Amino acid sequence: MEPMKPMAPMQPMAPMKPMAPMSPPDDSWWPEGLSNPSSSGGQNGLQYAFFPEQRRLAVSQGGQVSQYDTGEHRISGVSQQSGSGGPRFTSASGEVDLASLRKIG
Repeated sequence: MEPMKPMAPMQPMAPMKPMAPMSPPDDSWWPEGLSNPSSSGGQNGLQYAFFPEQRRLAVSQGGQVSQYDTGEHRISGVSQQSGSGGPRFTSASGEVDLASLRKIG
């Protein structure tokens, strides 16, 4: 019987190549120029996104997107009131009817 031969040394591994940075999917539905909403959400066919830097609220209803000037309101949520006909948004200073905000464009 022959004695075992020594094992050959392992070759060093090649360094790993860095991965390309992953970018999040762009599923934003709001108009160009508005980015990074501080709050967004939706219910019952309505979507909203609030952009505090621009003081803008984007609302999508029935496939149509509208923008509103929120003034001093900082929008954080939405509720749809039965009978009132429109959504109400929650802000630090209380509830805000969409109809009370100035529509832009």
